[in-house]
Amino acid sequence: MARRRSCGVCAIIPDYPVEKLDIKLIVEPDDRETRRAIELLKLGPPFELIVAPQRGPRTKPKALNAALPFARGTFTVIYDAEDRPEPDQLRKALDAFVAHGERLACVQASLTIDNAADNWLTAMFTAEYAAQFDVFLPAWAMLGLPLPLGGSSNHFRTATLRVVGAWDSYNVTEDTDLGLRLARFGYRTTTIAPATYEEAPARLGAWLRQRTRWFKGWMQTWLVHMRSPARLWRDLGFPGFLAVQLIVGGNVLAALVHPLIIAWAAVALATGTPLFSTSNSGTLFQICVIAGYAVSALLGFAGLFRRGLTVHAWALLLVPIHWLLLSAAAWRALYQLLRDPYRWEKTEHGLARTSRVLKRRSVDEIIAEILKPPRGAAAAAFWIPDQAKLARWLQLTER
Repeated sequence: MARRRSCGVCAIIPDYPVEKLDIKLIVEPDDRETRRAIELLKLGPPFELIVAPQRGPRTKPKALNAALPFARGTFTVIYDAEDRPEPDQLRKALDAFVAHGERLACVQASLTIDNAADNWLTAMFTAEYAAQFDVFLPAWAMLGLPLPLGGSSNHFRTATLRVVGAWDSYNVTEDTDLGLRLARFGYRTTTIAPATYEEAPARLGAWLRQRTRWFKGWMQTWLVHMRSPARLWRDLGFPGFLAVQLIVGGNVLAALVHPLIIAWAAVALATGTPLFSTSNSGTLFQICVIAGYAVSALLGFAGLFRRGLTVHAWALLLVPIHWLLLSAAAWRALYQLLRDPYRWEKTEHGLARTSRVLKRRSVDEIIAEILKPPRGAAAAAFWIPDQAKLARWLQLTER
């Protein structure tokens, strides 16, 4: 289990009636550290600890599938332990479900990076997430196209989740697969603005392992859904079919071929061959690479601008280096897909040196929020505003 400076349970303090919450904390059977941290909190209702079965792949979707039969709520939302969702996110998601009707199966909240100022990797991660969740996905949703979900802050209709078969336990990017499957069943997905703050890996090794898992999962997803291209076309129509090729297959293919094009350019430079010439067949490839760099940078800048985070836009100058790292992760993913397809390389958290959330909220404010009883007599009945609980929270925070 990753070392944490604070417990994710304490970070989720939603502006929502406590008596209507049903919170499942899912852990692996041998994850004694996390189980001990949860026991120290002595949470009680509406929290429930669920231990994932030992049998089967050690993946997040397997654990989610194990917990789903115990979910009592009309709606189900997925949070990672280190997530810090904005307090009004649950209410905004419910508003979206009410506004869009029964065919809306999922609401994806924005994900944003909390430790953007750690180094250039986290700054680039911040730009990527801003482009993905504040620019790309909202536009995709407006067009009614299939959405590749993020792995967290997905709000589902619980009944619909069960109808479509929930998560694929063997897919290491279960979010992308489920987003496509919902679309194939004829359901819609939309986005909302309230964000969830996440910690990005600041170390290259952790970053590479995470991206390897993502690329491997996209490969799995593309292969599964393309087993019958004609049926995929019928289910999604031409726009949806094309979207799958671009956002899933296209991302993987671009990462795999990128180092080959760069190698070709290096050989051309070494031999004195012009890179750009009407008689040069590689000119088109070089133009595509430059256009790819430009689109990545522009989308990243647009996302950072919307988030008010243009102070981190300097990282976009390193897009070419970032693409090479993505290529390394993609080739590593292809190797793993052939040798160890269901391996889930966990990402370490609790190592961030900076935090956008804590800059906005002091420790005193967080403690006051923990000790403040919720509104309503029924909700207050579940609350334990004692100093022992606060001491347990502080003990976990100091780790």
